[in-house]
Amino acid sequence: MADPKGFLTTPRRLPPRRPVAERVRDWHEVPAPGGLLPIINAQADRCMDCGIPFCHDGCPLGNLIPEWNDLVSRDDWLRASERLHATNNFPEFTGRLCPAPCESACVLAINQPAVTIKNVEVAIADRAWQSGYVTPRPPERLTGRTVAVIGSGPAGLAAAQQLTRAGHTVAVYERDDRAGGLLRYGIPEFKMEKRHLDRRLEQMRAEGTTFRTGVDVGTDVDAAELRSRYDAVVLAVGARAWRDLPVPGRELAGIHQAMEYLPMANRVREGDYPRPPISAEGKHVVIVGGGDTGADCLGTVLRQGAASVTQLDIHPRPGDERAEDEPWPTYPKIYRMSAAHEEARELAVSPEADVDARVFSATTVRFEGAAPDAGRSHGGVRALRLIGARTDGRSGPGTERVLRADLVLLALGFRGPERDSGLFDQLGVELDGRGTVARDASFTTSADGVFVAGDAGRGQSLIVWAIAEGRSAAAAVDRYLGGATTLPAPVGPADRPLTA
Repeated sequence: MADPKGFLTTPRRLPPRRPVAERVRDWHEVPAPGGLLPIINAQADRCMDCGIPFCHDGCPLGNLIPEWNDLVSRDDWLRASERLHATNNFPEFTGRLCPAPCESACVLAINQPAVTIKNVEVAIADRAWQSGYVTPRPPERLTGRTVAVIGSGPAGLAAAQQLTRAGHTVAVYERDDRAGGLLRYGIPEFKMEKRHLDRRLEQMRAEGTTFRTGVDVGTDVDAAELRSRYDAVVLAVGARAWRDLPVPGRELAGIHQAMEYLPMANRVREGDYPRPPISAEGKHVVIVGGGDTGADCLGTVLRQGAASVTQLDIHPRPGDERAEDEPWPTYPKIYRMSAAHEEARELAVSPEADVDARVFSATTVRFEGAAPDAGRSHGGVRALRLIGARTDGRSGPGTERVLRADLVLLALGFRGPERDSGLFDQLGVELDGRGTVARDASFTTSADGVFVAGDAGRGQSLIVWAIAEGRSAAAAVDRYLGGATTLPAPVGPADRPLTA
């Protein structure tokens, strides 16, 4: 512990963001370049090195947070990188994308602002790459066993890297044309530039992992035949079956799922399109859904030059402080403003919103549109009608509103893995009552030698849970193939986040 009084003498400080007017004109990451290093040592010094660090429980990866905080405070970046990578395969991903439940569980957060754990993490990861500390770690010997990983999101990548380093021959199958899953096509560039992903993929290739993109297992390749060619299979296909909004007018043109819209914007950044087939440019946009995906849509809409944008959240506006029924160290439902909401507020492009871009306690009851023309079987959407929702789910009297809408984006979450291919039937894998892949305590499915990791088994969750499950499933596969394992298993299938 470098400074035992650091948490008393140093206030919490966040790195500066680039000016809104600048950043909405490009797709680069929001933080100002170089803004972390001048402040990060003192921020790491705020860590109390408490006797029972609850941040370990807030993070399913079991990150050794007090240890690398102390090392950063002493400018020992090499050892900090070693401790960080001991529990997390991809800290530059989580340091940018995770909502940091570790900070909510920080002991200092009982009565003070938490340590900026997430910022320390990403500073270590970026410094490690810049200093050449991150290098390929190929296995010393091969086991002769083979594993197919289906899906290249964070769970699949973590499982593949762990198994490759254990000496198994691993091939990752991805139905998209590039590896990365939602990290590639779901996460906007302004939240994580894809150079970070590409750099990790190159590391994995150098370690021996093979990537086979553009292969939809269950459609392009028979899953049972694939299983017969490998000693084990890991299903890491995510939970990409989106929820819809079956209200009158849903058939109108101009209403799209978020995961139809966001990948097209990302493909423009990859050079696949000169402009996105679905664009918000010059349009009045309504985003239905108040979660992170909705915020990703918001930031993307602003960068495409929308005329206006409003985001609808069915829940009431959260409070600014923890509620009594959400005590420390749980992750509280409090009012948070993402970078995209900050942009919408400053640009004043949401005239109908209650605050920043959002209308809270809003339930969509119908879409209204123009008559169809000769080129379309359905007319285009022109408006969205909503009513205010009370806490009991009923509508309040006199709360009906009509929002102008030329483009509507549905960001309502996901129901589980997609089932329109033959993947599960061909493998003989059973689903549970939630529609996710059924598994036992060893991440094993109902089919011998077939394991499941990440959202496909857990349901929609956070990136840290996906990586943790990928690591744990890799340990289970390693034990299945060799009778024992030394790979870490930070979580079990039944483990859940700290919630009230």
